[in-house]
Amino acid sequence: METSMVLKVCQLCAVDFTLARFLLPLIDGMQACGWHVTTVCSDGPEVLSLRSRGYRIHTIPIARSMKPWLAIRSLIQLVFFLHHERFDVLHAHTPVAALIGRFAAYIARVPLIIYTAHGFYFHDEMSSFKRIFFLLLERLAGSVTDLLFCQSAEDALTAVRNHIVPASRLLTIGNGVDPRRFDPLLINNLPSLRSSLSIPHDAFVVGFIGRQVIEKGIADFLKAMTGLSMHFPDLWVLLIGDRLPSDHQQGVDDEIQHAKGIMGPRLVSLGYRDDIPELLALMDVFCLPSWREGMPRTIIEAMMMGKPVLATDIRGSREEVVHGQTGFLIPIRSPSRIAMEVKRLLLNRDLASQLGDAGRVRALSHFDESKIVQLQIKRISREVSTRHPCP
Repeated sequence: METSMVLKVCQLCAVDFTLARFLLPLIDGMQACGWHVTTVCSDGPEVLSLRSRGYRIHTIPIARSMKPWLAIRSLIQLVFFLHHERFDVLHAHTPVAALIGRFAAYIARVPLIIYTAHGFYFHDEMSSFKRIFFLLLERLAGSVTDLLFCQSAEDALTAVRNHIVPASRLLTIGNGVDPRRFDPLLINNLPSLRSSLSIPHDAFVVGFIGRQVIEKGIADFLKAMTGLSMHFPDLWVLLIGDRLPSDHQQGVDDEIQHAKGIMGPRLVSLGYRDDIPELLALMDVFCLPSWREGMPRTIIEAMMMGKPVLATDIRGSREEVVHGQTGFLIPIRSPSRIAMEVKRLLLNRDLASQLGDAGRVRALSHFDESKIVQLQIKRISREVSTRHPCP
């Protein structure tokens, strides 16, 4: 997209993992327009390599937990930095960073304050007290938010119904991935990859990608897989992901070790990996049984690679998976349903292929990340033009 405006933009998130994994396409798109983009996040292992690639990154400690003294420390540092740099736009991501950052931008008088809700912090699984508390915080932050971008249409509806922002300041942007990278026709090393992971060529592989925390539903997933593995010796499980140092959610090390004791080498746990398209190509089914999500990118990646998806019937996930057409939606915390649907696909591999093919068609149509980036840039440009019309 072409634009004559040259804007100075601050992209804000809590941790460098979010920057490296999710924000680079948007930053690249803005820089292609000639905009000057600086990212602010906590220091971490990705920062040095991203700087070496030319990205401007300023580090400020931003905790992912709601501890008041840490939030105040981050707020003060952000106010001074934003005031000194005189940004035209503050674009915040991730709940805690966005909450602190929007107030800091308001104090520093940043002209345009934007928040992308990748998934609101409050959700239906919280206690009523906690949900109301975090909802009120979002309302308060919404009062200083000029634009709210929601990846999930359900989140957008929730924002309007709960008076977080009016509909005029809200845009549903969806989510997406790069179809040039997630293209099954480009993968030509599957036999060697299977061999390197000691996965037999005729194995039926069910995969999971995500942070290794309890709310991702990994314990439910492993319980289902260990039960099935006793009846299907050709069933293999591929776990990809790790627990971030900043995660305050309960980990699943014990659950993984227990499952490993039952499945042995048929449970392959790889930790964090960069070769996600190749690993998805290994899978026959992708499973994400999370308890809550925003608009999960891993599901889109799996669909783009032509894989049937088994996901929980929660906001975000149900906007991506069409039940019975591209995969199956199941209740949260339901190992028996996970096992039932995996068994169905294991016994009917033609059905698995049909669902996967339909998923790729849907992903290409709805979840191309370049379109998501262009949509955001166009809306920001229009907002700036409205506020500062050309003479």
